[in-house]
Amino acid sequence: MRFFNTAGPIKPDMHYCIPPLQRLDLDEVLTLVQNGKYFVLHAPRQTGKTSALLALRDLLNTEGTYRCVYINVERGQTAREDVERAMRAILGELASRARSALGDEFLDEIWFDILSKYGPDGALGEALTRWAEADPKPVVLLIDEIDALIGDSLLAVLRQLRGGYDLRPTSFPQSAVLCGVRDVHDYRIQSTAENAIIAGGSAFNIKARSLRLGNFSRDEVLALLNQHTEETGQAFTADVQELIWMQTQGQPWLVNALAYTACFENKTGRDRSLSVDDEAIREAQEQLILRRETHLDQLTDKLQEERVRRVVEPLLSGGGDRDFTDRDLAYVRDLGLIAQDRPLRIANPIYAEVVPRELTWVVQEEFNRETAWYITANGGLDVAKLLTEFQTFFREHSEHWVKRFAYREAGPQLLLQAFLQRIVNSGGRIEREYGLGKMRTDLLIVWPQGERTRKFVIECKVLRKSLEQTIAEGLNQTTEYMDRCAAEAGHLVIFDRRTDRRWDDKVFHTRRALNSGEIDIWGM
Repeated sequence: MRFFNTAGPIKPDMHYCIPPLQRLDLDEVLTLVQNGKYFVLHAPRQTGKTSALLALRDLLNTEGTYRCVYINVERGQTAREDVERAMRAILGELASRARSALGDEFLDEIWFDILSKYGPDGALGEALTRWAEADPKPVVLLIDEIDALIGDSLLAVLRQLRGGYDLRPTSFPQSAVLCGVRDVHDYRIQSTAENAIIAGGSAFNIKARSLRLGNFSRDEVLALLNQHTEETGQAFTADVQELIWMQTQGQPWLVNALAYTACFENKTGRDRSLSVDDEAIREAQEQLILRRETHLDQLTDKLQEERVRRVVEPLLSGGGDRDFTDRDLAYVRDLGLIAQDRPLRIANPIYAEVVPRELTWVVQEEFNRETAWYITANGGLDVAKLLTEFQTFFREHSEHWVKRFAYREAGPQLLLQAFLQRIVNSGGRIEREYGLGKMRTDLLIVWPQGERTRKFVIECKVLRKSLEQTIAEGLNQTTEYMDRCAAEAGHLVIFDRRTDRRWDDKVFHTRRALNSGEIDIWGM
């Protein structure tokens, strides 16, 4: 039985998959190879880059025009800026891959002597020259994880590829593909040897194109899910297919991980007579987040970087101030954390859920987990009671907690979300919407109560104008969000961050009657 793949390149006989070369503009790629171009393929982690490179290698070798070899240079990362160690790892990998993919042992016999004679700053170039000259078929070189190399080790590879460029195709690879998370022109390489920061574009100025491997399209997500249905008979309802698309926006690892968890890990999902429903996918999503799966953990680890914080913090706070550069934005987009298109936003709802929860993990752990006090006798949710309790907590503890956040500008919103997170732990869920310039954070509490699903909107705003202006804007925004979500009740929370105001003046609770119903307003 095939299954959804969540680790490593795909194997079509083992995994449900979208053919990797179908996800590339193959005509463009083959034209670049034929025309002797060196180019870049980049995409966020676990998007399918390696699978695409391996499929391209197999296609080129099957056609017989080229000798194509794929190498992964990540093993050179541990050498850091020890260029000789890194080059030994890379040359050994190149020889091994040539032998396994092509049955070619030429490099096996010469690479060590070349390294001894030409040193780490010339060995790769010399090895590629001799290998290209040893056979009339042109060489195509696919280098994966290029941005895993560090400092002078990365510079040594880039400069040796550039140094032999004029010798192609008879005495150097006809074409080379550099593959990693980031585009080479975005590299800022710290060279210890030169005591300088070297731009990747200057170290590798022979790049012809930069290609980006995108997420699955909606049709590709449905096609992947349908492969499981065709082979097992287990259906994904139309609503569930749409839910998976909406929550992942086609991010390949997320699509596969949700489906694998729901269909292969969870006991009910392994019963192929049962369709995969909404609840199964929501449960799978929560499991992935709570397990802090490596994919999500690697992504959230980047939140500690200053250039990531500069982009993400105003999204969380809803502020309109842009304190980041275009280079910062390009970096965070390359990581896959921010959507490629506008408006500026977190790439998908699962990441949007993970980010605030990761930033408030410690706070959540320290909150009292008692839940009974905000659940009514008939199993309903007393949101007013929750917000009253938070108002008291915020007055007493916000100064202490907000200072502990790395993302201080979004501190009040994060603290509220951490407080409300106990709802998820009690069987409900929170849906979040935030983005640059929204001037608010939208929270939707979804609470199952018997046969009903109840929805409550909480709109968060920071006081930036007069109180009445802020309330007027907030009421309009809350009403609009309630209408869009079909929520039965709305709450507007206004954070007054002015330090010259007494808490007695900041803290209040009132209610406004509107055509759409009543909205509670909470000041704090």
